[in-house]
Amino acid sequence: MSDTNAIGLHNSSANELADKLNTLLANYQIFYMNVRGYHWNVKGHQFFELHTKFEELYDDLLTKVDEVAERILTLGHQPVHAYSDYVKIASIQEDKDVHQGEACVRGIVQGYQTLIELQRELLSLAADADDEGTASQVGDYIREQEKTIWMLNAYLG
Repeated sequence: MSDTNAIGLHNSSANELADKLNTLLANYQIFYMNVRGYHWNVKGHQFFELHTKFEELYDDLLTKVDEVAERILTLGHQPVHAYSDYVKIASIQEDKDVHQGEACVRGIVQGYQTLIELQRELLSLAADADDEGTASQVGDYIREQEKTIWMLNAYLG
């Protein structure tokens, strides 16, 4: 029996990567719902600007949720798909009853910072496993999200 999976990665590496990707997926799902809540509930003089920006951000997060789940499947594993499991394994916490624009933006910055930290860990694991697919995917996410953090911090002043 081969010790590699269908895409040629060692099974032990694929297992470790899939576990870490499931943790990332859980964090994306919680963060997605937080940003969706900010979009629905933001109030104040910045409403129109922030409402539109939050929709752009949660649409992008939803795309990434799907891409992360598909990467887990590509590695030969099953993505976690129960919200109760997401809450248990995610380090991003649900952010409830946030209405003020700047608080919403700060919550988004913190969420992206958590995702970037997790993705950097994945980048290292993927490099060690010669997993270019995962490395490329999370590397692209990191680059995009670092720029988003810069822009959101500029907005906050």
